[in-house]
Amino acid sequence: MAAEEEGKGKIAAQKSEAIGKTEKEEGMEPEKNDEKHTIASRGIPSSESFYLPPFNSPELRSFQDANEAATRSFWSLEEVINFVFPKKYQPKYNEAALQFLQLLMQKTSLSGDEIGDFVSKSGVSKATFYNRVLPRLKRVGMLKVERETIVAMESKRKFRPMHISLSKSFGNYIMKIGDSWLALVDDARSKKEQAERNEKKQ
Repeated sequence: MAAEEEGKGKIAAQKSEAIGKTEKEEGMEPEKNDEKHTIASRGIPSSESFYLPPFNSPELRSFQDANEAATRSFWSLEEVINFVFPKKYQPKYNEAALQFLQLLMQKTSLSGDEIGDFVSKSGVSKATFYNRVLPRLKRVGMLKVERETIVAMESKRKFRPMHISLSKSFGNYIMKIGDSWLALVDDARSKKEQAERNEKKQ
């Protein structure tokens, strides 16, 4: 009986050694129970991405001169919305967002009924508008979505009609990125110029 147990132990040891050799040969390391698992890098989720074509792309109307000074002209609504829903890759979303923002620009705010009326008349599917277009416009800060709680006197039921208005958050968000980068570049150039002046004095 003891001899049989000893034989099984040798076989198990040989199998374990063989597995270890195979893992080393294939460049593998035996799994450890305390190994920390990390999230695989699969790129930025589409819901959080932003379309940025090359700064000198023919898609973009010139925004700076040869000396990198910003021009005074402004991009149109069509040009701005293209950064959120690029027409080249998301034509349906682009068209729906553009139509909706054109209406919102006229009224600056819309009630739930007016939004529903827009969806039914525009030909945009409810799923596309409410699940794709509207949430993204809200996330990037182009519009603000609010809900008002109303209690019906007869049934005491609560209703929360939606109210949408234009928001400046998108502009403030992008300006903060741009202004911060301009400040960083100016600071770097200033420090270099100061260092060069100091070297000349010495």
